[in-house]
Amino acid sequence: MADRVIRFAVATALSIGVGAALLPSAASAQSLSDRFKSLFGGGSSDSKPATPSAPQQLNENDAQLTCPPVQVRSGASTYSVAVPGKEAVGNDIKFLASITRMARQCDLTNGQITAKIGIQGRVIVGPSGAPPTIEVPLRVAVVKGGVGEQTIMTKAYTTTVQMDESGSVPFSLVAEDVVYPAPSPADNDNYVFYIGFDPQALKPQPKPRGHKKK
Repeated sequence: MADRVIRFAVATALSIGVGAALLPSAASAQSLSDRFKSLFGGGSSDSKPATPSAPQQLNENDAQLTCPPVQVRSGASTYSVAVPGKEAVGNDIKFLASITRMARQCDLTNGQITAKIGIQGRVIVGPSGAPPTIEVPLRVAVVKGGVGEQTIMTKAYTTTVQMDESGSVPFSLVAEDVVYPAPSPADNDNYVFYIGFDPQALKPQPKPRGHKKK
């Protein structure tokens, strides 16, 4: 298996119930990058009904592996920001972001899986008004479920959204550097890709401590 390159891909959609304003126009859907459209297998709208993602079986008898499904982590499906000193509710909301579609593509090479995780979403201006530019924080994690959940790898990402007069702008992100050791066939079904919003991704990384001079 070390000399084989196995490619497998599947696209899936997830709609979050945050109102009809999340549904994009045809023009906004067509404005997404060609690379992102390719990952989703076309430029279809994110207004389609949600369907759970399912593993895609490899076309190799001896591999017995699948590309893990993508799920939104509980409690991380939306991201809302309020005016300073207020809670993100009612008229104090500046903007609300939501995940609307996900997709994944996996390559298995030399015992390592390299995955591309695609995320589509939408940012809606709230009653308090959003800034012209918004940083959307996201996190992707590879998790082995079962008794004692284990995080195999995790990484934070940000994508910039330029707001316009419509007050409802789509965003997209493709995480192309999700790499982890291929699981055994016995553990394969326990693996899942978790995605979600993570405000911690916006915080600056702590600076390394310098050595004290003697």
